[in-house]
Amino acid sequence: MTVLTIGLLYGGATIAVMLAGVPIAFALGAVATTFMLLFMPPAALDTVTQNVYEEMSSITLLSIPLFILKGAAIGRSRAGQDLYSALHAWMSRVPGGLGIANVFACALFAAMAGSSPATCSAIGSAGIPEMRRRGYPGGFAAGLIAAGGTLGILLPPSITMILYAVASEQSLGKLFLAGIGPALLLVGLFAGYAAWRYGYETRRAQAVAAGGGASSALLEEDNLTLRDRFAALPRVLPFVLLLTGVMVALYGGYATPSETAGLGAILALVLIAVVYNTWRPRQLQPIMVNTLRESTMLMMIIGMSLLYSYVMSYLTISQSAAAWIVSMHLSRWLLLAAILVLVVVLGFFLPPVSIILMTAPIILPPLRAAGFDLVWFGVIMTIVMEMGLIHPPVGLNIFVIKNIAPDIPLSDVIWGVLPFVGLMMLAVVVLCFLPDIANWLPNHLIKGTR
Repeated sequence: MTVLTIGLLYGGATIAVMLAGVPIAFALGAVATTFMLLFMPPAALDTVTQNVYEEMSSITLLSIPLFILKGAAIGRSRAGQDLYSALHAWMSRVPGGLGIANVFACALFAAMAGSSPATCSAIGSAGIPEMRRRGYPGGFAAGLIAAGGTLGILLPPSITMILYAVASEQSLGKLFLAGIGPALLLVGLFAGYAAWRYGYETRRAQAVAAGGGASSALLEEDNLTLRDRFAALPRVLPFVLLLTGVMVALYGGYATPSETAGLGAILALVLIAVVYNTWRPRQLQPIMVNTLRESTMLMMIIGMSLLYSYVMSYLTISQSAAAWIVSMHLSRWLLLAAILVLVVVLGFFLPPVSIILMTAPIILPPLRAAGFDLVWFGVIMTIVMEMGLIHPPVGLNIFVIKNIAPDIPLSDVIWGVLPFVGLMMLAVVVLCFLPDIANWLPNHLIKGTR
């Protein structure tokens, strides 16, 4: 049987099993094991456990459960709502300040928690009702939070980037640094759109009011005093200091990513104990259970994805696919465009974790041969996978938002996120023309990373 036939069977079987509703980890493991039985020596089955263990024994992967614990501790406290309240208090007099405050709150919380769904839930539960109370359209409010939540996989600590570092054998410190500039670019684009949309909605409300219609809450003045603004800071500053401390420890060369993850997790538990009095076993139980459940699920997907990739490599499917791509002699930018379209399509059905581990053996060799910087590409790929979190049919963040605000029609949520999908596409184009937005920090500070 030819490699092409085996490859088509491998891909077809994977799609069929996933469409049957089998969880991703079990689907990948079942397909890989079946093809080991059919096309590999019988002794290969004896090495399944060894192969999975060896692939997962990377010290880099150790940081994942620790970052998840840090995110769970912060995400299950009132830190997100307090952060949003403080930003709202200080930006309430800025035109469109409420929407901008939500963008900044999402960015800061994402950098602390490292999770897109947690960011959407923590900031959205406070931000969406407040925006709607102030006259913001429901779809726009939902789209703003859903898009802001995607920053959770671009800003460090990003579990997606940790896995990309393992799959591509690139420096995790470089990847974390490379994500900061593009993340700030997206924050700027989202905040700019929020300010423009506020102006547009305000002009519409003024026109309605001038015509004798009902006055919109958008036209009301905020009455927050300077005392109110300073009163919002004490609960937020400790978490901002935590974020700063973790960044200094990582990028200052004082700790490895795994050590930084452990430090961040311990400090997060200490902070919620001090700030929110969350230290009793019954209060910590949901945090630990959530960490255990999410870590187990993620590590199962990672292990089975790595086994899936190992079988693909053994059967020379990935090497043949990479060679075929190279033999097409596409220009380097057309090659990049074709690969990103593939990632977008896979994002319709798969989470970023599976996309990275399943496609890395196929797409990275041609990109390396074409002269692309794989650290820069990791950032581009992450932004494209972020789009998968907010576009149908899967769009995890869309359904998180729908759970927070069930009265907003799903169609309004989808229309609300589409402008942000366009802004992400714009960011990818900008990064193609100005790669130093991603490359400048790692190129200048890498001596301080480990």
